Amino acid sequence: MARLLEILLRRAGYNTDSYEELVKDLAGHENSQLVKSYGKLESRKRYKGQSSQPLLDERNINALYVDENGKSKPEPQTGPTFFTLGAISMMPDDAVIYRESADKLKGEFFGRTDVTFHEPYMSNHDGLYYFNGDQDKQSEFDDAIRKLIQATPFVGFGVGVRKDAYAEFMVEESDPYLPTDVYSLAIDLLLERYVDYLATRGERVMGRVTFESQGPKEDAEHQMEYARLLLEGTQWVPASAFRNWLETGMRFTPKSDSDPMELADMFSRSLYEWVRDGCHVAPSKWDVFETKMYCREDGLRGKFGIKIFPDTDIRDRIEEHRHHVAQRRETKSAHLRESERR
Repeated sequence: MARLLEILLRRAGYNTDSYEELVKDLAGHENSQLVKSYGKLESRKRYKGQSSQPLLDERNINALYVDENGKSKPEPQTGPTFFTLGAISMMPDDAVIYRESADKLKGEFFGRTDVTFHEPYMSNHDGLYYFNGDQDKQSEFDDAIRKLIQATPFVGFGVGVRKDAYAEFMVEESDPYLPTDVYSLAIDLLLERYVDYLATRGERVMGRVTFESQGPKEDAEHQMEYARLLLEGTQWVPASAFRNWLETGMRFTPKSDSDPMELADMFSRSLYEWVRDGCHVAPSKWDVFETKMYCREDGLRGKFGIKIFPDTDIRDRIEEHRHHVAQRRETKSAHLRESERR
């Protein structure tokens, strides 16, 4: 909106000096208030080493596979409603290894590979995963899935939107930086964290974002929000950072056969159940996924892979979870360092 107003002022021939000074003053005041609430904030210009034409760098591809859970549109039902995006990031070689491992697992349990893992049927042992009521077989399958997740190299990202709380937030507090559409909001929050990961991981790669396809109209709507990010950025991440670290278009694919999108489906469902239950009840597989979640330094202010919004009334649980994940990662790293010394 601010950018549109500036364009209109320029078209009308108005002097925009006063307007630009007002915007600068408002930004400074806003930043000072945020610092009081959250501590020191990283600059929007923190992402260095950007290219004028990233394609000329010939970087390797890092792929982000994204799946959803819940409905992003308003729902005519009583009680709180939720929406989640779950995403896993991996390099192409790791995707090949996953496909081979998933095919092997499917061959062992189903005698064929043209099966697509899908939650919540897996956790509830419904349909194909019922195994004719054989509980031992069900337990063996659950263990095999957990081992598959543990053995696959990937980094997890996710967004949980508490839809009723978000609707109240937009009425009572509002925020001109945030989309009113829940799905667009989730895309923004997810890709802010993915870009932070890409820009700080060491190796310079190009992010390739693939969503599970929902239909031509829905895919086009998501593509439009993605393009807006690359052109305008967000309050916390400038457009130049999105353009430098992400391909200029999203990709879409239906869920079929063995594909890393299956992991995104499992993660999104676990995240949905965690958010639905107040962020303090761990669903199945949650402890496995926790070891894969992105966490940089203290995990605060965009440096953690999972974002729940709004979280004002449960922020203590959110921060406790980030601290817990950071501790688990540090413990794991310490064990690895100890093993290497031996």
